[in-house]
Amino acid sequence: MSTITKKDLALLVSQNTACKKNLAAKMVDSLFVAMRDSLIEGNRIEIRGFGSFQVKLRDARDGRNPKTGEPVHIGSKRTPFFKVGKELKQMVDSRSKASPASERADRTPA
Repeated sequence: MSTITKKDLALLVSQNTACKKNLAAKMVDSLFVAMRDSLIEGNRIEIRGFGSFQVKLRDARDGRNPKTGEPVHIGSKRTPFFKVGKELKQMVDSRSKASPASERADRTPA
């Protein structure tokens, strides 16, 4: 398993659109800034076939400090939430069923 960075995404956009790398990087940055700003404003973002992003309000609650066990009040907060789309979920699931050997290798302890 590997990690795809923003730079990697820009490179993929550059390759798939035959545009310069710096232009692709600006496009990827612009997309993320637009998504961030939209979520900050409280809007929902839906990308068909991929999923949706929205901001959920978590209510205030009482918790415990894990070190001391002391009760702590946790205030309410807004947090971003991603819900995967049906099509993407099916594609990822079918991919994992297609290669069970590689999946087992990922879980084998070192």
